Amino acid sequence: MDRKTEAATYTHGHHASVLRSHRWRTALNSAAYLLPHLGPGMRVLDVGCGPGTITVDLAAHVSPGGSVTGVERAGDAVLAQARALAAERGVADVVAFVAGDANALAFADGSFDVVVCHQLLQHVRDPVAVLAEMRRVARPDGGIVAARESDYASFAWYPVDGHDGGLDAWRRLYRAVARANGGEPDAGRMVHAWARRAGFARHAVASSASTWCFRSPDEIAWWSGLWAERTVASAFAQTAVDAGLATEADLERVAAAWRRWGDDEDAWFTVVHGEVICRREA
Repeated sequence: MDRKTEAATYTHGHHASVLRSHRWRTALNSAAYLLPHLGPGMRVLDVGCGPGTITVDLAAHVSPGGSVTGVERAGDAVLAQARALAAERGVADVVAFVAGDANALAFADGSFDVVVCHQLLQHVRDPVAVLAEMRRVARPDGGIVAARESDYASFAWYPVDGHDGGLDAWRRLYRAVARANGGEPDAGRMVHAWARRAGFARHAVASSASTWCFRSPDEIAWWSGLWAERTVASAFAQTAVDAGLATEADLERVAAAWRRWGDDEDAWFTVVHGEVICRREA
């Protein structure tokens, strides 16, 4: 394939409020659909691994004898966090992290038993090409390509009006910013179709859905706080202003709506994800 580099912009960026969310992710809360397909001795590639919390968790599911490699293009600081986590968990001999581009993975054809990504395809300009590249490095006799993507249009919350429609305004703005960056915020409903366009036969693609649900006081405080901060301080905020999609005052109003929502004792929020397990055939 054409050895191009990624053209889209990661909508969230790597502000501290974003990385707090990434570090919360585990194999259990973010890759449960994949875990039954893992076993000792497997070679796994995690594409777009971020700070590595899911990647490191996968080590236990391929031991003994397996290996997990995380690929991330965000830069040395994020990779350093991932390597430190692997060392802290005592799996540095099983898990490795490298810099790389999802469009041009630096691995030979058929190098891995499982190639997985989480919340990556929604941020790239050509998700089909990325899935095709993931397919290339999966072994041809039953290797797995797995992906899990959120679907912003399907998010649901209570109170429904989001306090004067503030959360509705947030969703409209987020989807506009994501698309201005070249991404697709509703990727969850499309990922199975993208997989077929990437070369997987219909019978080789199994799709499912799952959620994150934030409902306890601590969960609501965490979720509302990080989104209030992201709205005014992350790369999302800068893109919204630079693209003429919002003013700083608009962003402050949205952040305030997130804080008001987080203060409601009945607050509830669910994030919907689409998932696929794709089998590569010879």
